[in-house]
Amino acid sequence: MTLPCGAGSCPLSVPDRDVRFDLPVGQIRRVAASGPEVDETKRNFLKLAAVAGVVGLGAGGAVAGALQYVQPPVVGLTSYPTVLLLDVDGKPLTIGKGSLVAPSGPGPYPSNILSIDQATLYIFYYPLRNEPNFLINLAPTASNVPGGIGPTGSIVAFSAICQHLGCPAPAIAYYPPGTCSETPGGKSFYIHCSCHGSTYDPANAAANLTGPAVIPLPQVVLMVPSTGPNANQVFAVGMNGAPVKGHINTLQGDYGVGNTSAVATETPVHLCSFPA
Repeated sequence: MTLPCGAGSCPLSVPDRDVRFDLPVGQIRRVAASGPEVDETKRNFLKLAAVAGVVGLGAGGAVAGALQYVQPPVVGLTSYPTVLLLDVDGKPLTIGKGSLVAPSGPGPYPSNILSIDQATLYIFYYPLRNEPNFLINLAPTASNVPGGIGPTGSIVAFSAICQHLGCPAPAIAYYPPGTCSETPGGKSFYIHCSCHGSTYDPANAAANLTGPAVIPLPQVVLMVPSTGPNANQVFAVGMNGAPVKGHINTLQGDYGVGNTSAVATETPVHLCSFPA
């Protein structure tokens, strides 16, 4: 560019203006010595986007890791298994002559007989390893009770965890006739929890007789095939009623017992402590 100097020659010459400096207000552009121009605004935006993505991934991983501990994987089963009950000697528990029949006379009794001796509790676990259940023979006092199996329909099974605050056996136990002078609901035999006095009726699906519990004990569904290789053997195949106390779902809260569950004996805690 040459300044207009009139007739004489200009003492000062200014080179033509470089159009690369014609920038919008607020925009910065780097001028490279060679090669294409670099838009710093776009470059900075891309850098910020990349940094935000990395931070987001890190934060997402941290949140996912935290949730892993807040909500641990649920342990349990998806359906009720068919489980063979084993006697105290490890053999299949069966219904038949000399097996699971109410004894007559004083004990001791053979291991394959489910006695109604008040000094013994028969406990097995189902469907999970931390869910104990009573196996009770109500004969000769009661027969053909809801869910009962055996020759007279007197053998039943219920959760051995109280539905009040979760006291397990042997604090909660079966009380045969004559164990206590009290007859809650007019019943001479019952399941009673010595922790806080809750009482249940085993001849009526463990319905509540005395509080503070207001929910019946879950009942184990027992099955005895009449034919085939497992004829007369006792299986646990499901549970009826509310969830076992302490479990949101009876099928969740521990691992399953497997294909078999052995019956074990315990000494009950019999206390005649009934609510006033």
